[in-house]
Amino acid sequence: MNLRVGDVVEVRGEAEILATLDERGELDGLPFMPEMAAFCGRRMTVHKVAHKLCDTQTRSGLRRMERAVHLVGARCDGSAHGGCQTACSLYWKEAWLKRVGSGGEAFPEAPASRDGRLLPLLEVNTRKPDAPEHYACQATELLRAAPVCLPVRSLGQYVTDVRSGNVGPARTAHALLIGIFNRLQAASKRLLPERLWFREGRRWGFLRPGLRGRTPSGTLDLRPGELVRVKSQAEILATLNEDMLNRGLGFEEEMARYCGKVVRVQARVERCIDERSGRMLTMKSPCITLENVVCQGVHSLNCPREFVPFWREIWLERVTP
Repeated sequence: MNLRVGDVVEVRGEAEILATLDERGELDGLPFMPEMAAFCGRRMTVHKVAHKLCDTQTRSGLRRMERAVHLVGARCDGSAHGGCQTACSLYWKEAWLKRVGSGGEAFPEAPASRDGRLLPLLEVNTRKPDAPEHYACQATELLRAAPVCLPVRSLGQYVTDVRSGNVGPARTAHALLIGIFNRLQAASKRLLPERLWFREGRRWGFLRPGLRGRTPSGTLDLRPGELVRVKSQAEILATLNEDMLNRGLGFEEEMARYCGKVVRVQARVERCIDERSGRMLTMKSPCITLENVVCQGVHSLNCPREFVPFWREIWLERVTP
């Protein structure tokens, strides 16, 4: 379909989508999930062309995804997956969509055509067949849906980034330079003695944690809608151990780009699915998500996945309106 950012598409009806799925409710290894059925029949706008994604399970780098997009406002609400609060941006195969002619508008409230066979198929496949106590979703199955690694040297991905409208040429060049630098740093740590490492061999952004061993906690009892300020890098790094973790939760370079900014609390997160195992994790202390704060892919070669980062309350401070 050669879709681009800003194109208007219509999600096909349930019967049409059912015809594209196998017995596992998948197309090319990608599940069509029960949470997506509510969008059937709606006209929506392409947010990003999902031609690649970050491997957050095995850390193998980027993976190639074929004929898929992300749509504006289409995130998983976890309703069929135990109330998972990760809020992943849903993947839509082009076969599940049809293009709306020029001049068409998005109508997110359009009624959906129902087919009583679709939801039962999708619901039974929300659990892993070999481990029924564990969940299966697009996030847990991404390595099957995108089995081919996409190396930095694959120049076609950057052409697609620009042609699709995902990012502009300047952002593409910026992300590519960061990607090359990070790989040179990793190579230097493998091949050179420590005294020759540049900036301790750290990735671009040069985040250096300030603790060894046990990390501190902090509680603000934040609620959705409250204003907070993300603390400075120095304050947050002082709460992280040598693995860049605070009580098991990581802080990354993409998150550091928001330091000092005032934002609004989106939600308190208590439950999320572990992508590797499909097991539901219940947090000992809730994390926070922030409105319009997503991974922009600057440090991951412009990955369009826009993962929603989790924040410890100790990394935030309440702002009086």
